[in-house]
Amino acid sequence: MKKNLLLQLDTDSLPSAFDAVVAHDAGADALLARGGVTPADVRNQIYGLLFTRGIPDLKYSAAFVGGSDVAAGEALFAAAKESFFGPFRVSVMLDSNGCNTTAAAAAAKIRGAMALAGKKVVVLAGTGPVGQRAAGLLAGEGAEVVLTSRRLDRVEAACRAVAARFGVTVGAAEAADPAGTERVLAGAQAVLCCGAAGVRLVPEALWSAHPDLLVVADINAVPPLGAEGVEAKWDGEERHGKKLFGALGIGGLKMRVHRACLARMFTQNDLVFDAEAIYAVAKEFATS
Repeated sequence: MKKNLLLQLDTDSLPSAFDAVVAHDAGADALLARGGVTPADVRNQIYGLLFTRGIPDLKYSAAFVGGSDVAAGEALFAAAKESFFGPFRVSVMLDSNGCNTTAAAAAAKIRGAMALAGKKVVVLAGTGPVGQRAAGLLAGEGAEVVLTSRRLDRVEAACRAVAARFGVTVGAAEAADPAGTERVLAGAQAVLCCGAAGVRLVPEALWSAHPDLLVVADINAVPPLGAEGVEAKWDGEERHGKKLFGALGIGGLKMRVHRACLARMFTQNDLVFDAEAIYAVAKEFATS
């Protein structure tokens, strides 16, 4: 039996130890870790996978793109896919800074807790990679998604990026203070907090008394949490008539999905795990 070999293409100078551990736990027998990778480096690295094994054995080789810079990772991911031709290809996954697995897990948790079609879902402080991806995935389920930022110009640019990437329309709103947050949450059935670590976005008094909210989710695990009163460990805890998901509750699913996607890459040589494919795996686990 051939060994499962994973090529780790990382945009940081030191390849992520986190991603390496998950890779081994997911069934990679050996990790070929490359740091400081640029798009110009990618083709020769991918060719190293393609031309060393026969076509039937290419399923035992795969590539993972990571690092802390999501935009740079997307460029590597595109370069990797452009390196394939005919049957010469390997499965590849993008998860720079956990962007795809975190967004997929958060969206899957919300989807599992309520019907999404026609419902208003607010993604607070959602202009970053996780927020944009979660917004695109939730809108793809038929939700009326509103993305927020402290600056309207910034969130409008993020909404255009979501539309270009996912082919969905997402609303933009400014929420620079608690009053702005209260305004944007009017009529919402779910809220996902995607703010920076240690930044509080939703006071407990607001979400607990909200007449329409069914789900409150928060990806921040660093105190103070994004949603006040929602403990990081909660995974569907019910309080005040709402289902509550904290960062560790979402993170447990994120880790299962990360490992599962990596493991599946060694079953065939043509899988492409970007946001949508990773979300499909997250939905499998969220309902199992």
